[in-house]
Amino acid sequence: MAEAPSNFAHCEALVREADSDRYWASLFAPEDKRGYLHALYAFNYEIARVRESVREPMLGEIRLQWWRDALQGEARGDVRANPVAAALDDTIVKFRLPRQTFVNLIDARMFDLYDDPMPSLNDLEGYCGETSSSLIQLASIILNDGKDPGTADAAGHAGVAYAITGLLRAFPIHARQGQLYVPTDILGRHGVVRDDVVTGRGGPGLKGALADLRAVARRHLANVRTLRPKILSAAEPAFRQLSLVEPYLKAMERSDYDPLNTMVDLPQWRKIWVLWRGPF
Repeated sequence: MAEAPSNFAHCEALVREADSDRYWASLFAPEDKRGYLHALYAFNYEIARVRESVREPMLGEIRLQWWRDALQGEARGDVRANPVAAALDDTIVKFRLPRQTFVNLIDARMFDLYDDPMPSLNDLEGYCGETSSSLIQLASIILNDGKDPGTADAAGHAGVAYAITGLLRAFPIHARQGQLYVPTDILGRHGVVRDDVVTGRGGPGLKGALADLRAVARRHLANVRTLRPKILSAAEPAFRQLSLVEPYLKAMERSDYDPLNTMVDLPQWRKIWVLWRGPF
């Protein structure tokens, strides 16, 4: 990789430490594409962690605005001094990636800064589409040398399945922070109110609400499987982390699973084995 190797090395180290699922999945991509995928995933991590890195939402908005300006060439100061921003810009230019897609992702992440409820399943799917599906589609374009791989539909469903699974895994953390991604319409259907969740009481309907959300993730996963023949082999590594969705969901269905206290994960060896075994 000719462009500023130290920037890409920084991104690789960041992704390996902070987003191991996508890191291990990226190793199934051609070696000459991995650095660009790491730049993409490092950017995603930087945006996703804004809430936990600031003291108040307004500071988070300022940080997100810096990234918007950086992507649109309007940031003050030397954007190239930020290794993630520099590597991402090289990636965008090399593969002619649509900058508006990145801006839309940042806009969607504004939701993370506040404790507003997720109103409906439709809203959640839209959020997942902007934040997760877009990453899969951008990765697919990188893997297809900057050309449209025709994976928009598959990426749409894949991103929702993967993001919902991730939000379910992080449910205990979000609950303690007063942050709920489970849609209000699903909670209401099971008689669950926000205070029951954020205070740790849970309530008898919580497991049912989360089971409904797991079913949504599986429905989108099934749609990806149906569309799999249309996914170019070159773009397949962009979808590889989807193989972890079903094992994670199954772990949430064990009898000892406590949604308010159990952080679902897999041993590293098993993640690698699942990813190696094959897509979805």
